Amino acid sequence: MLPAALRPLVPWVVAAILPHAAWAADPRAAPVKVPDTLAQRVVACTACHGTEGRTAPDAYYPRIAGKPAGYLYNQLLNFREGRRHYAPMTWMVDPLSNDYLREIASHFASLDLPYAAPVGGPAPAALMEQGRRLVREGDRARDLPACANCHGEAMMGAQPAIPGLLGLPRDYVNAQFGAWRTGLRRAHPPDCMAQVAKRLTVEEIAAISTWLAAQPVPPGAKPAPRAAAPLPIDCGGVAP
Repeated sequence: MLPAALRPLVPWVVAAILPHAAWAADPRAAPVKVPDTLAQRVVACTACHGTEGRTAPDAYYPRIAGKPAGYLYNQLLNFREGRRHYAPMTWMVDPLSNDYLREIASHFASLDLPYAAPVGGPAPAALMEQGRRLVREGDRARDLPACANCHGEAMMGAQPAIPGLLGLPRDYVNAQFGAWRTGLRRAHPPDCMAQVAKRLTVEEIAAISTWLAAQPVPPGAKPAPRAAAPLPIDCGGVAP
């Protein structure tokens, strides 16, 4: 039986093999010509991340289209160098050079595609308010910065390496907070998100992810050209 970690790769592997299998069965048929373009090469990425990187319907894999190139590049490095752990991602990027990873990051960052509407039913008003407050205001008494202090008032991130938080599935956001809390996800030191995640309770994380996932993305929204103000906390991989 195929290991669970490799099952997401099945669709693109099958898609890659079938044309050649058909030609082998009928040697008179002309070989299928696949264009040697970066868009064709990253089809493997879209098997999980959805058409053109817009996110898949299973509500777990994140959208990567339109994210800052520096952020995407950092994450590819993190998978390759063991700071993030997901076997299919590590397997795919392990043999690739830094320059090739930059090309992949730049390709997805350049895509300007509409966001889908939020999914899911209404959440309790108290939970939504708690999430809104933490995202917009933080908690000074606990030295907990607001999400908006780093990810921007529009929550769409900033160039070159701060990601947006809207348009992400709630389950994905929950999973990443959990990974930071347990050390399964790390970043270049100082790891600011690990610090933030460990200051939050499980209930607060649920409130944040629920509020974020319920927010629509305005048409044409993009990462800001730069952070509007100095970050309230040092973050590795993000220029001061």
